[in-house]
Amino acid sequence: MVSAIVFTTLGSIVGALALYGVGAGLGRDRTRAIAEKLPLVKVRDIDKAEDWFNRHGPKAVLIGRLVPVVRSLISVPAGVERMPVGLFLPLTAIGSLVWNSLLIVAGYQLGERWHVVESSVGVFQKLVIAGAVAAVVWFVAVKIRARRSDPEKVK
Repeated sequence: MVSAIVFTTLGSIVGALALYGVGAGLGRDRTRAIAEKLPLVKVRDIDKAEDWFNRHGPKAVLIGRLVPVVRSLISVPAGVERMPVGLFLPLTAIGSLVWNSLLIVAGYQLGERWHVVESSVGVFQKLVIAGAVAAVVWFVAVKIRARRSDPEKVK
């Protein structure tokens, strides 16, 4: 069981570093240029997201490792914002260790009934995805409503 926890955590760290590298490779300017071309995204939104990550990045990386989907994606803004690797790695390792340990210990305790954990994680992941989709729909609706009420304000 210990080796499973160690190797899954190492795999999580390697994957997180790869996505961190993607974010760092893109960089702030390139990411900003891509985001500015997206419909309904304004420079002000990018600035707010950047400011938020600069204030809450360490917490976001640590806690994000415990949330399906976010687990992977949080590495990209960490790379874009050039979070120091010396900070990113331990936060990633701790969060990944906790997540992997919970799943592996639960699976070990359940033995032949391990699929119960899989279905529970699946439900949680679906809830997170549904929440993300709802947030995107809300964001788009707000932007469309703002554009209809005051086209100059949206620019």
